[in-house]
Amino acid sequence: MKQSRFARNIWLGIENLLLHKLRSLLTMLGVVFGVGSVVAMLSVGEGASKEALEQIRKLGSNNIIISSVKAAEDDATNSQTTFMSIFGLTYEDHLRISETFSTVKQTAPVKLMRKEARIESRKMELRVVATTPKWFDLVQRPVIAGRTLTDADNENYSPVAILTEFGARKILATESTIGQSLRIGGDLFEIVGIIQSETGQSGNIQIPDQQTDVYIPLQLARKYFGDIFYKRTSGSFTLENVELHQIIVQVDTTDNVESTAVGIEQMLARFHKKKDYVVSVPLALLRQAEATKRRFNIVLGSIAGISLLVGGIGIMNIMLASVTERTREIGIRRAIGAQRKQIVTQFLIETVVLSTIGGLVGIGIGVLIPVVITKTSGMPTVITMWSILLPLSISVGIGILFGLYPAVRAANVDPIIALRHE
Repeated sequence: MKQSRFARNIWLGIENLLLHKLRSLLTMLGVVFGVGSVVAMLSVGEGASKEALEQIRKLGSNNIIISSVKAAEDDATNSQTTFMSIFGLTYEDHLRISETFSTVKQTAPVKLMRKEARIESRKMELRVVATTPKWFDLVQRPVIAGRTLTDADNENYSPVAILTEFGARKILATESTIGQSLRIGGDLFEIVGIIQSETGQSGNIQIPDQQTDVYIPLQLARKYFGDIFYKRTSGSFTLENVELHQIIVQVDTTDNVESTAVGIEQMLARFHKKKDYVVSVPLALLRQAEATKRRFNIVLGSIAGISLLVGGIGIMNIMLASVTERTREIGIRRAIGAQRKQIVTQFLIETVVLSTIGGLVGIGIGVLIPVVITKTSGMPTVITMWSILLPLSISVGIGILFGLYPAVRAANVDPIIALRHE
């Protein structure tokens, strides 16, 4: 009985709204645009945040990345004279980090250089990454073909190379890659594997790999290329003596990452006269990015919430006008026995129907906008369930909140005065 009465009240509310189609439509527009903007903005924000967070996670939440940088005083001196600049991380730094900290699980030393690579007549400049097999454990990348470096490669000075997929396609075209001979500088290497790489930058941390990388054993790189690098810039040249360009450190648990990073920085400060290194912690950057994402969502939700508030005010305004127009109807219903709560329920149903329909239409528009943005601009967008349910719940809540005062006002109309109303 109660269910049938409730269904009848809903249908009656819809009929009353359809009596003034244009007015009902215009009233719903505030809710439609409010809900649509909430869904669209949250989807765009979620997509941008997810892309940034994924890049940071690929660096490893348990990793610490230490990079060699030229000290500011060296840059100032180099602008005046030409000489050999000695800076950056050393092999001893790598040993100290590996042996000093009990929280350090494993480390990967990295030496970086740019060399011209050739296969027959094909040639291109590649970034040579000289490292150990640990690199592929700490910076995990899918193996497309062949294998990665092994301990035997490093110990036996094996002239083997691992290419990135992009570099392999550029220099090898459609030829079979595994087993090909690759000349790097003046030395021959056998290609034993191809991996997929990630590129870009996460905050102030450069992702360790690039599209045109070639990976070779560290011990072999020391034998073939040494630690002194020739660098030519704008008509002048400098010689740089850098033993290691990077050390990637994996910590046993995420709880120990930040304390270990502080310890490493303090230890390096003792053995380096100048600040020629940078310690980067992806975990700290991840937490900062997640906090920024939360603040961003709050700001977006607040802005879109204002739109919904304006839509709610429009609903209340129209319902107050409706109460005035239907005063005689209210008086008749009260005169034949309708209770105040029935009048309140009737007007509340109308406002909730109005706001719910507006919310559903707004969700449809809000879901469509991110799809259009992704297809036209390539910007990633993510539509989550909470970004749909939240604005719909708010729109229904606004319908109840802003419809309550007109409903109570309608219920408090004196039946005798209402019957005299023209």
